[in-house]
Amino acid sequence: MAPSPTHKHRQALPLAQTALFLIAISAYPTSDSSQNIPQSTAACPTAADTSHQHLQGRWNAELGLQPAAANAPTPQARATATLQLGPHPELAQSVRGTVQRAGTTAQVSGDVDDGDLTLEESINGTNISATWTGRVVDGSCGKEIRGTWNNANPTPSAPSAIPFVMRRQAGWQ
Repeated sequence: MAPSPTHKHRQALPLAQTALFLIAISAYPTSDSSQNIPQSTAACPTAADTSHQHLQGRWNAELGLQPAAANAPTPQARATATLQLGPHPELAQSVRGTVQRAGTTAQVSGDVDDGDLTLEESINGTNISATWTGRVVDGSCGKEIRGTWNNANPTPSAPSAIPFVMRRQAGWQ
């Protein structure tokens, strides 16, 4: 006995409803909570996990207690510097760049190891004129470093050791 036209219609109806349901579900936007958003701490490294890659970019540094000019009303003043760091072309785990301070540009190169920063500064590109040694601040996500700038050739007007704070500037530089 052949199925009646009504019976064929009843079988096709669930298939059509299922197909429409699947099409509708596939077009429905998913919430961002179900997206694969990384929740790792790599975006905020600990001081010990900070690498040369975290040093790359623009930094502002504040150097404290710089001697002021002889005619200045206060005996001490603060100095600022801007460091621009990028990958070192010859040393894979290091950075190289420039530091601008008081109208002078010097070259810098160095690295960070287990949270300890070492940068060598050279005014003439050959000899070390100063070093920056510091420590990445815990909880700063690798964006703040505190330490000491050491003048390789100290004079009465340019002391040998000056404390500094470096802060990473936002954005791609």
